Amino acid sequence: MSLLKEAQQLLDKLKTAHKKNDWPAGKAVLGQLRIKLIQLPAVPPNTGFSSPTAQQELLLARDVYEHAVLLALKSQDEAALESSFTQLKTFYADTRSLLPAAPQEWMFAGLDLLRLLVANRIAEFHTELELIPAEGMTVPHVVSAVQLEQWLMEGAYNKVLAAGKSLPPECSFAVEQLSATVREEIASCAEASYSSLKLADAQVLMMMTSKKELEQFAEQHGWAIEGDLVHFHRAAADDANAEQHLRLINQSLLYAKELERIV
Repeated sequence: MSLLKEAQQLLDKLKTAHKKNDWPAGKAVLGQLRIKLIQLPAVPPNTGFSSPTAQQELLLARDVYEHAVLLALKSQDEAALESSFTQLKTFYADTRSLLPAAPQEWMFAGLDLLRLLVANRIAEFHTELELIPAEGMTVPHVVSAVQLEQWLMEGAYNKVLAAGKSLPPECSFAVEQLSATVREEIASCAEASYSSLKLADAQVLMMMTSKKELEQFAEQHGWAIEGDLVHFHRAAADDANAEQHLRLINQSLLYAKELERIV
């Protein structure tokens, strides 16, 4: 059996692992596939582009790298995701003049933007965004990434939390992680702004679907629920702030007395 056919069979196994969300099996197949790809003469870093099966080899390699990204996304393996995206983007760049346009290239660019946004790598987010041409800017995955970044910068956290149902399914990994980050930010703001809130109001503020979900969140953050109120325990923080303000006042009075004495 030729190397190309063996690689194609392994790719079929990789696609099956992706459909089943079976990261361990997919990871094992990926390791075998990478060895096969190195042996194919047309696949970079090899330069056998004159091979009679060169285009088939390159198309297969592109399919492998794309599925490697999708599988890493589902497994939420950050290290694998980083290396898979790097490998895919490099492959796109190296083979752009050798293959027909990749139908999903800008979808993957959008997913990469979301990955950077979730990691709060905003400078890299904008660097990658500038590399996307006009036709890529209309792809839903890119549009979604740009919109989410804008809402985060504006502090429109309610829009981020409500965005899940309207985004492409491949973006769900980012929505889940951003929602957790946004809820933590809202919780910090609530603790700084209120001593207590009605449970119903807190549930709306956090955009939680049930009272039970709010109670679990409150327990994780050390909030007390009494009756229909959730208490944020600001007393200790208020006492510390009051003590700091008193110290500043005393220092200011001391400086004033010293200035008066000098004059």
